[in-house]
Parts: sequence; structure tokens; C-alpha cells
Amino acid sequence: MITVRQFTKNDFPAVQEIYRQGINSGNATFETRVKSWQQWHQAMLEPCRLVAEKDGNILGWASLSPISARAVYSGVAEVSIYIADSAQGQGIGRQLMSQLITMSEAHNLWTLQAAIFPENKASIHLHQKHGFKVLGVRKHLGKLKGVWRDVVLMERRSTQVGID
Repeated sequence: MITVRQFTKNDFPAVQEIYRQGINSGNATFETRVKSWQQWHQAMLEPCRLVAEKDGNILGWASLSPISARAVYSGVAEVSIYIADSAQGQGIGRQLMSQLITMSEAHNLWTLQAAIFPENKASIHLHQKHGFKVLGVRKHLGKLKGVWRDVVLMERRSTQVGID
């Protein structure tokens, strides 16, 4: 049985390895190197970090990072969700995303956003199943290994956090 739980620092080596797999796929991130503990810890909102575990093995992780330090954007965060290569297609992303959304609303986040390579159809589908809408495609947003890449910009607005 898969358990989704709060991330602990002891989970970081597994999280780092899953992130490395995402980098190696070429369709998960513009990053080309894994983050150190300090970089990852500073980038992610501490209360909104999850791992999916089965039989003591971390199979995936999800977290939120603030999009800005400005107070006006305090309720807006970017989603990171990564599933181990060996665990893809097992519903782990669905479980992580569902709990991540619940946590985001408990912490008064009113907007979640994601920037996804168009080739990552599984991630786009996962986000859509959880209420994310496509806002548009940012053409040639950046280069990865010398190739210009587009990014699909997606957003989910909370139905729980009071937006007037």
C-alpha cells in the first residue's frame, strides 16, 4: 500500500534521486543538476512537502515553492511533483497532488501554478484532473541543452480559500 506523508530531512537522498531521474528525462525541468539540501530546503515551503512511500521506499514527492517574496503573492505557489521512473503510472501522482492541494488550502494558498513542458503529457493530464486550467503556452521560454523549449502555463484557483 502506498502512503503519502509529510517529508522529513531523512527523505532527501531519495527525493534528490527522483529529481535526478526527472532531470535525466529531459522533460521535467530546465535544471541540469540536482539541488543540494540547502538549495532545496530554501526553495520549498516547509509545511507543503510530501513523499509517497511503499514498503519503506520513496516513490515520489511533491512540494510547493513561493513564486515571490512580495506579500501580495503570499497565497501563490508553484507545484513540483516528481515520480520515480520505476513507479510511474501507478496513481502516485494523483495521491500526492490530492494531498498537496488539501495542504495548500489549509495554509491559505489561493493559487497554485505549474509550468510544464508540452511533451510531458502525463503531468499536464494529472494537473488537469485536479482542476488546473491551461493559461497558455510560453513559446521558447528557455534553452535546455541548446534547444529552445516551450512551457505550458497552468493554474488552479482554490475553491476553499475566500477569494472575493
